[in-house]
Amino acid sequence: MSTVVATPDTKDKQKVANKTTEKQTTTKGKPKWLRVKLPTGEKYRNLRKLVDKYDLHTICTSGSCPNMGECWGEGTATFMILGNVCTRSCGFCGVKTGRPEDVAWDEPEKVARSIKIMGIKHAVLTSVDRDDLKDMGSIIWAETVQAVRRMNPETTLETLIPDFQGVKRNIDRIIEVSPEVVSHNMETVRRLTREVRIQAKYDRSLGVLEYLKQQGIRRTKSGIMLGLGEKEDEVIHTLKDLRSVDVDVVTIGQYLQPSKQHLPVKQFITPDQFKKYETIGKELGFRHVESSALVRSSYKAQKHIN
Repeated sequence: MSTVVATPDTKDKQKVANKTTEKQTTTKGKPKWLRVKLPTGEKYRNLRKLVDKYDLHTICTSGSCPNMGECWGEGTATFMILGNVCTRSCGFCGVKTGRPEDVAWDEPEKVARSIKIMGIKHAVLTSVDRDDLKDMGSIIWAETVQAVRRMNPETTLETLIPDFQGVKRNIDRIIEVSPEVVSHNMETVRRLTREVRIQAKYDRSLGVLEYLKQQGIRRTKSGIMLGLGEKEDEVIHTLKDLRSVDVDVVTIGQYLQPSKQHLPVKQFITPDQFKKYETIGKELGFRHVESSALVRSSYKAQKHIN
């Protein structure tokens, strides 16, 4: 095997090659493993008709989720509460940032009714960050869970919550209504947190997940995105951090740039690398590891209950 010595000339050439490779990675078409199949199936078509007929709002449709057909076919859907304007401006997120509208106090009933109309077996609830509110939206969160339970007693729930700035009273409101799964996403590795999440803190998110488990939440869950410039050892370290606070389920997916104003994709992670992280996660002791390019937070969510 020959060895290339990095002379000044070869160093310059290597820099150019690296820049060219990075440019190709971020500007060329997406790799073949990111191609999305169009949703199909009778269950999906029936749900789509109901969503259109009753003007129901799901993250599945508004976020153009690549897994919508698969999830709907299994009776799972995700609903966002507390409006569609966030008080934070994370570099990865396509949700609008600004001053949110007033809280719609009838929203819990509307969400519960949507779940009933759609016949959802397992619902995932999520929300924007509402740092503008004294309770940071936690009261509406709790009331939504209660409304869903009243109207859909057979439906199981996952709540994908914000960090509520780490305020325990707000987190307690979620704990008190006891969803089957409580999820809070780390989103990225420690080094990139300030750039990617801006107002969030890595250790605060870990603390939220630890507190949930300490207070009796049976199943906790978190998720991270790859392709933002993280290194393999940083991803593994994040997985170890999540296991150190007894997180049960982790999702690992590819970051995709919502617009030119958002953080660029630094790398498209290969299927083999995703498989490697899945293996490592299972070895670390996670009950479920969902790891592939198109995985999103609520992917196969119904399987994470047991």
